[in-house]
Amino acid sequence: MRYPSMWRYLTQRLIAFVPTLIGVSLLVFVAIRLVPGDTIIAMLGTEAGMLTESQRTALLEYFGLDKPAPEQYVTWLGNVAQGDLGYSVRHGAPVLSVIIQRFPVTLELAILAMIIALAIGVPIGLLSAIRHNSLIDLAGRLFALIGLAMPNFLLGTLIIYGLSVYFGILPNSGDYVEFTEAPLRNLQQLIFPAITLGFAFSASVMRTTRSAMLEVLGEDYVRTARSKGLRERTVIMRHTLRNALIPVVTLIGVEMGYLLGGAVVVEEIFALPGIGRLALNAISQRDYALVQGIALFVALNFLLINLLVDLLYAAIDSRISYAGQN
Repeated sequence: MRYPSMWRYLTQRLIAFVPTLIGVSLLVFVAIRLVPGDTIIAMLGTEAGMLTESQRTALLEYFGLDKPAPEQYVTWLGNVAQGDLGYSVRHGAPVLSVIIQRFPVTLELAILAMIIALAIGVPIGLLSAIRHNSLIDLAGRLFALIGLAMPNFLLGTLIIYGLSVYFGILPNSGDYVEFTEAPLRNLQQLIFPAITLGFAFSASVMRTTRSAMLEVLGEDYVRTARSKGLRERTVIMRHTLRNALIPVVTLIGVEMGYLLGGAVVVEEIFALPGIGRLALNAISQRDYALVQGIALFVALNFLLINLLVDLLYAAIDSRISYAGQN
């Protein structure tokens, strides 16, 4: 009964994606049009004032902006249902191809940041819980406090300043290289942005791991395992850590969704051509189709990652079942 229940649950969740994505698209459609200015002014700048009325009307008609807003939205939504996210005015290319071109940068950055965060946060949180109220615990909590309090833009700026002033290293600035072209150089360009993102996230992982471990360590089955004479390492790794991973996996899902949406500040500081920087530029340039496409793409990432996290719950804890899920 487990697999039919799982497929039924997956079907229900996938169907629920549709109204969520429509809601997101509608909010973004309205919000971007509340920003002062329009595509023509952003595209031509001061030259937009030299256009005749007929020229401006022709441009608006060409980009489909001459129609009422509700009609524009319905037309765009119908095209999206057919896999067409529109055409980017600034890039002169289909929105989907522009997003696919930029997404690998953001995906690689997110994976590196996640690896750094887990490699730092989980061990520190584990040690802090095991050595509760010790100097190790105090140091771990201090680390978490610093990580949560320090903004990404400040840490990124300090890294750039320290590298350039003291080590003579200038991080990537517009000369990004794909991993497939030069793997080593690509990792050199992404490691410092990944550290900037991973440092703050590692603090959250540490606090969540510590809290979950302390809660599980007080459970009766842990005391029973210890009373049976099991080694402390076995109790921690086999009986405690696995059950403490549920809140950590939840946090990873939320943070991964945020990272795949584009770390705007970090991508801008390190001049990385990712989704976040693309969205920022699209908003400033009033590239309506691109903004709407990116928002829809990011929302879909969030939904898929949350679905994956829900499935991981059952893999981590066999007590979690899909039966009865609505």
